[in-house]
Amino acid sequence: MDVKKKGQRIVVQITTPFNNLEINLPRFKKLVKAVCHRFGVPRAIVSIAIVDDAEIRKINKRFLNRNCSTDCLSFDLSGEVANVPKSFELIINAEKAVEEANLRGHSSEVELALYVTHSLLHNLGFDDSQKAQAKKMHDTEDEILQQFGYGLIYNSSGKEKA
Repeated sequence: MDVKKKGQRIVVQITTPFNNLEINLPRFKKLVKAVCHRFGVPRAIVSIAIVDDAEIRKINKRFLNRNCSTDCLSFDLSGEVANVPKSFELIINAEKAVEEANLRGHSSEVELALYVTHSLLHNLGFDDSQKAQAKKMHDTEDEILQQFGYGLIYNSSGKEKA
């Protein structure tokens, strides 16, 4: 049973136009809530859009001025007002997830869970721009994903994803 303190609430909204993509949406929602609680975020609205390669390329160009595809994007839309829930927007590339999952030998759901976790950790202050920071972030991702039954992703073959 999920016991919540008064005023604690994580709302997770997931949209996906893909009918044939196997995703356990309730499991993803539990994953997001657990990560938020783990890092001290008692109240948040987390919107996850699972899109195709063309759509993430458009969003990347529009908001980050990068004319390329990527696996995921994350935006912290929270203001600086106290006692207001955090607001996170995660954009996840389903096509990239399927491609990477096939290369890595696991399901697309595992890869999507990695992208959701990675995006959320960025919004919670993690950075992977330097080697030491990336290792800490990827180790944390692996720990979280293992706890949810997805297994190791980064450290499964002894080398990290670029």
